[in-house]
Amino acid sequence: MSDGKAPRARGARLSVLLGLLSLATLPAAILATERSERFELLDAGYAIPLAALLGLAGLVLGRRARRRVERSVLGARGAGAARAGRLLGLAGFLLALTAAGAVGVYAVLAAVDA
Repeated sequence: MSDGKAPRARGARLSVLLGLLSLATLPAAILATERSERFELLDAGYAIPLAALLGLAGLVLGRRARRRVERSVLGARGAGAARAGRLLGLAGFLLALTAAGAVGVYAVLAAVDA
C-alpha cells in the first residue's frame, strides 16, 4: 500500500461495490415484501432513498477514481473499475428514480380512484 496505487484502486472497487448494492437494493426489498405476510409490495418503496444514495455514492466515487487515474502517471490502473462503478452507480440511481416515479403514479391513481 505504500506505493500509492492502492487508494486509487480501492476507490474504484468501492464504487463498483456501491453500484452493485444500489442495483440490488430494490429487488431485495421487493423479494422481502413478497415473502413477508406483514408487509405489502408498496412497503418496498421505503428502500428507494437508500438505493438512490448508494447509486449516487457509486457514481461520485467512480468519477473521482477516474479523475485520479487520468491525472496519474501510471495510466490505466483502476480505470476499468472506475468506469464500471460509474455505470453501475448511474444504473442504480436511475432504477431508484424509476421506482420513485412508479410509486408516484400509484399515489396519483389511488387518489383519483378514492
